[in-house]
Amino acid sequence: MQYSIGVEYALHCLVYLIDNPEDSPIGIKELSHFQGISETYLSKIFSKLSKDGIVSSVPGVKGGYKLAKSPEAISFWDVIEAVEGPKPIFQCKNIKDNGYLYREKICSIGNSSCTINLVMLSAEETMREYLRGKSLSWLKVELEHVLPKQIREETRKYFSKSNL
Repeated sequence: MQYSIGVEYALHCLVYLIDNPEDSPIGIKELSHFQGISETYLSKIFSKLSKDGIVSSVPGVKGGYKLAKSPEAISFWDVIEAVEGPKPIFQCKNIKDNGYLYREKICSIGNSSCTINLVMLSAEETMREYLRGKSLSWLKVELEHVLPKQIREETRKYFSKSNL
C-alpha cells in the first residue's frame, strides 16, 4: 500500500495555511516555490482539495488559497481521500470462486463472505479511523514540539512576505 506523493505535498502545504490570516490567502506560486515542485502539479492537488471543501480559492492578484474549514475539522483522512479518491486499498476479486472445489461443483458458492476480504476491510477501517483522529490542528501542535523555533519563524516570515 502506498499513497502518492501528492498526499504528502498536500499535507505539508496545508500546514502553511493553518495560521495564515483569513484576508491573506497563499498563492500556488509561493507554495510550489517553497516546496520545490511545479505550480501545475500543485494546482492539480489543490483543485482536488478545493473540490472536497478542504480549501477555498480566492481569485485576483492577491488571491490564492485558504482553509475552507477549521484545522480541527480537517483530518489526515480527509486529505488522503481528496487527493487519492475514495477507492478501497484492497480490492477483492473473489478468486475463491475460481478455486477447484467451486469450479468442479463439489462445493456450492453460496453467500459466504471471503474471510480474507473481511480482514483486509477491517484493517483498512482501523487505519481510516486512526487517520480521522489526526487533524491539522493536532499536526500544528506536534510540529511546534519537533521543529526548531527558527524554522517555524522563517516559514511564517516567507509566507507573510509573499502576501505583501
